[in-house]
Amino acid sequence: MLGLDKSQLEKLAFENGESSFRGRQIYQWLYQRGISDIEEVTVLPKTWRNHLIENGISIGYLKEINRFISDDGTIKLLLQTDDLELIETVGIPTDKRLTICISSQIGCSMGCRFCATGKEGLQRSLKVHEIIAQFYAIKKAFGRSPSHVVFMGMGEPLLNIDAVLTSIRCFNKDLGIGQRRVTLSTVGVKKELPRLAESAIAYLGKVQFTLALSLHAPNQKLREMLIPTASNYPLNILLEDCQHYKYLTGRRVSFEYILLGNLNDEIKHAEELADLLGQSQSHVNLIAYNPIQEESFQRPSANRIQKFMNTLDRRGIKVSFRKSRGLDKNAACGQLRQMHA
Repeated sequence: MLGLDKSQLEKLAFENGESSFRGRQIYQWLYQRGISDIEEVTVLPKTWRNHLIENGISIGYLKEINRFISDDGTIKLLLQTDDLELIETVGIPTDKRLTICISSQIGCSMGCRFCATGKEGLQRSLKVHEIIAQFYAIKKAFGRSPSHVVFMGMGEPLLNIDAVLTSIRCFNKDLGIGQRRVTLSTVGVKKELPRLAESAIAYLGKVQFTLALSLHAPNQKLREMLIPTASNYPLNILLEDCQHYKYLTGRRVSFEYILLGNLNDEIKHAEELADLLGQSQSHVNLIAYNPIQEESFQRPSANRIQKFMNTLDRRGIKVSFRKSRGLDKNAACGQLRQMHA
């Protein structure tokens, strides 16, 4: 039932022999009280609760298999689905906010060289309840609700658009998280950015979440080396699609750029990136490479990071640097996979 809105729960109640009022009761207990089992909804007749259970209707939580707690307070959870697949989700706390890094697929088919998730391939996309269940798992782990949601975990969100947008609607309308506190990160999938814009308008009405494009290179050749699927999606077409997305939604696209030591972190790369983005008033979020065992890429030095930032800033590009969290437990950006230990 996780992910169903009030009208859908009213319909579920009616189709199972009760008035729509029962659906509204479930809605309240599901999203306001955070119950984990139908048996806990004591306002429902016990015979009807048994009927729902016997007919395979459940809340839809995931089973926690393991928990990894980083020195900086970040918590990574290994969660199991009903078909025994595994995903990881991460909670990143500060004094004022709790960000959840959401997975949208089990594994990933994009094959980005710097990312652990793609090394194991794609099993399947997550269903809506499996996405929402990650929110409740992190809420339970921290004892407080996440305030910000980032689709930056396992998988490529643009290959699971309908479930991701339904989840964003649930986070916003049912769990009270403003769209501006939601970020969807993608490496870009040919023909899917325009569809995302059109579908987001249909699902959400006004589109206010942030779309973050994982660029990671200032030219096509280097990008193809890091992201194999980029060979089918030339940079000029990708950036045209970003402008089309902005035109349709009124929301500009931000860009993520993983700095790989002595590979894409030179001043010449920063200059080339500034030329590529031009006067689009873009924001670039820099991320230092987080090591994975299959690759020998290096993290950039603090000096090279600062010079890269200074170059972009001098060229009029808004830039920020995201500090890695959960690095000691392989919970940082690009490190998620199905690990038991």
